[in-house]
Amino acid sequence: LFGGQIVGQALVAAAHAVSRDEQVHSLHCYFVRTGDPKVPVLYEVERTRTGKSFSVRSVKAIQHGKPIFTCQASFQLSQGSPVQHQFTMPTVPPPEELLTQEELIQKFLQNPNLAEGYRKRLTKIQAQDVPIDIKPVNPPDIFSSEPQEPKQLFWVRARGYIGETDMKVHCCVAAYISDYAFLGTALLPHRQYRVKFMVSLDHSMWFHAPFRADHWMLYECESPWAGGCRGLVQGRLWRRDGVLAVTCAQEGVIRVEQTPTQSKL
Repeated sequence: LFGGQIVGQALVAAAHAVSRDEQVHSLHCYFVRTGDPKVPVLYEVERTRTGKSFSVRSVKAIQHGKPIFTCQASFQLSQGSPVQHQFTMPTVPPPEELLTQEELIQKFLQNPNLAEGYRKRLTKIQAQDVPIDIKPVNPPDIFSSEPQEPKQLFWVRARGYIGETDMKVHCCVAAYISDYAFLGTALLPHRQYRVKFMVSLDHSMWFHAPFRADHWMLYECESPWAGGCRGLVQGRLWRRDGVLAVTCAQEGVIRVEQTPTQSKL
């Protein structure tokens, strides 16, 4: 199962257990077992605490009678404060000037010299039904195994129209979006290795400002550390007007072939 789907659905379940006026401000999750796509997921919500300003809800995602995922979500009633600051949004080309991931793949597939292994891999990616529009700002050269800085930037948005609705809906969709290609940032300096196994261990999100998940947002991803078969990634979702909307962090297991792979081009 896609981790972002489980995170998003768990947040939907937690949001049903608070009042409409309370909005999620943080989410901390652990993936504890592999999900089974053949059976439904049961989300069990515990009302851990309901306070005057903050409420906490604990969620278990259960399959075959065992939890595959646990999380705690904290909700807050809106409060004003003069203590405010944020980082500055990176300066990048607008999404209208960039190609979508699908257009980039199609461009690569038109290359008559493309090795068959790469063609099969790209065709498989192209066949995936992803409900997100993605426009990489600096798409990596998929044919190169040269190490890259562990940073990447995407313009992202949900496909289709969500509209002006309860902010919790947009947060649930953003939870789904946030897990897409996130952990892969930690692999950019290690592209000479073939990945054997990669899976999320935990995922955390902090929601700072209102946003629309069906509007373009800049996803700034970076990996400050990797080691011990684990990688850490951090991300920021920016609104187009420069407001920092969401901060994310994730750690995952990354196991690779010990012998570096050779380019087949």
